[in-house]
Amino acid sequence: MKLLKSFLLLALAAVNAPGQRVDPSTLDGKVLLGYQGWFNCAGDGSPRNDWRSWARGAPAPETLTIDMYPDLKEFDPAQLCAVPGFTIGGRPAYLFSAWNPKVVSRHFQWMKQYGLDGVLVQRFVTNIAFKRSSGDVVLKNVMAAAKEHGRAFAIEYDVTGFDPQKFFEVMREDWKYLVDELKVTSHPNYLRHRGKPLLSVWGMGLEDLRHPPREPGAAKSVVQWFRTEAPTQYRVTYMGGVPSRWRTLSADAQKDAGWAEVYAMMDIVQPWTVGRYRDQAGVDKWKDDYIAPDLAKTRENKQLYMPVVFPGFSWANLKKEAKPNQIPRSGGRFLWRQAINAKQAGASMLKIAMFDEVNEGTAVFKVAARRRDAPEQGFWLTLDADGESLPSDWYLRLSGEITRIFHGRRPASPSLPTAP
Repeated sequence: MKLLKSFLLLALAAVNAPGQRVDPSTLDGKVLLGYQGWFNCAGDGSPRNDWRSWARGAPAPETLTIDMYPDLKEFDPAQLCAVPGFTIGGRPAYLFSAWNPKVVSRHFQWMKQYGLDGVLVQRFVTNIAFKRSSGDVVLKNVMAAAKEHGRAFAIEYDVTGFDPQKFFEVMREDWKYLVDELKVTSHPNYLRHRGKPLLSVWGMGLEDLRHPPREPGAAKSVVQWFRTEAPTQYRVTYMGGVPSRWRTLSADAQKDAGWAEVYAMMDIVQPWTVGRYRDQAGVDKWKDDYIAPDLAKTRENKQLYMPVVFPGFSWANLKKEAKPNQIPRSGGRFLWRQAINAKQAGASMLKIAMFDEVNEGTAVFKVAARRRDAPEQGFWLTLDADGESLPSDWYLRLSGEITRIFHGRRPASPSLPTAP
């Protein structure tokens, strides 16, 4: 019996160990990260031929739209784009383009190296026409990299900014295209749950007028079609990226009582919490006021619940009136406390926002650790901003440890690991 027990423990460790292929057949125990993949460079081969998401127009200190500078030491300069007028230690500074398959492959290699499960690939409805007309290059890069490195992925539509009268039609037809032509749900690493492909739709129900629809009845039509009314090959396990106060219909959520019915229809509820609290005291209060009662509500509705955690926040270059380092990372303690609270409250899965979001300072991939590691030109928020001396991969390490907790491979200790 002891020998059998030891063998089973070893087998479990092997299944969940960093480097092993992720099981895409279930969402249970998964920790997913948001993947933007929206970065371009002039001359990268994209029809845009611009510095999309890095800067407004040509890069300059006053046009930057990112606060964090990616650590690119592991990349061959031939895979990168030299940034005109920017230098590090007197040498050319570089940025990357997700149009390059080697760049996306490196990102997924990091996920494998640090034991991360995979990503929700952001697909903005406002950008669908361009993505399809230009060959959906970035999504194809993601699909290839997920297969190469054994990571899971799923699509997450973002409805922000689209026409309320047309967003559902565009999203529905795009999903058919992704299933029929790009074969995303036939991909061996596409996430499934309860036998159906996972699909996330982010933004419905937010009070902000940029997020359609405004009527709960229209939102019900979206959820119903994807879950039960679509032809069988297009039906999904439906995840809703919803307002943080979805349960109370207050603050960032639309107030119409009909939205409660919309949220109750979803298979998985994923409340957006980025920026909703700013320190560890706020994190603890959020657990008591929202995560615990949210979990109780989803259990009552026979739903799953995916809390969202984030490492910090800063968008001083994107929003020039904003204060730099608005929500400090505190050396990882802010992220760690959120994850531990979610687990201790009873959450069985988690989303970390985000893998590569340097625009709002929530990225967990490798970024400049010290100010001298970033370009001399412009403002940069580096990992030493709070007086901490950290390696550039610190947040990948912590994300790996958080993943191990949700896999049941390490205890949910409130103490931040000293050597993750």
